[in-house]
Amino acid sequence: MSKITSKLQVTIPKALAERYGLGPGDEIEWIPAGDAIRVEPARHRNPLSTQERLRLFDGATKRLRRTKWTGDTPKDRGWTRAELYGRGRAR
Repeated sequence: MSKITSKLQVTIPKALAERYGLGPGDEIEWIPAGDAIRVEPARHRNPLSTQERLRLFDGATKRLRRTKWTGDTPKDRGWTRAELYGRGRAR
């Protein structure tokens, strides 16, 4: 039997983890099933190819270079930094 910690974490019994091939870092799915909860190993639907992962990584790197390292800001985000300081205040 497992207990839920104050951080809402649950330990999987070692015998079950070994039986189903679960280890540290593996993902599991919590599925509502009426009055019970089913726990299943996560099934990765459509894993990304190496080329797709590299394309996504390159895109993220370009965005970081444009904003973080050069100080440029994207023009299409719909707000400016100065606008943030006035939001939520009574007028």
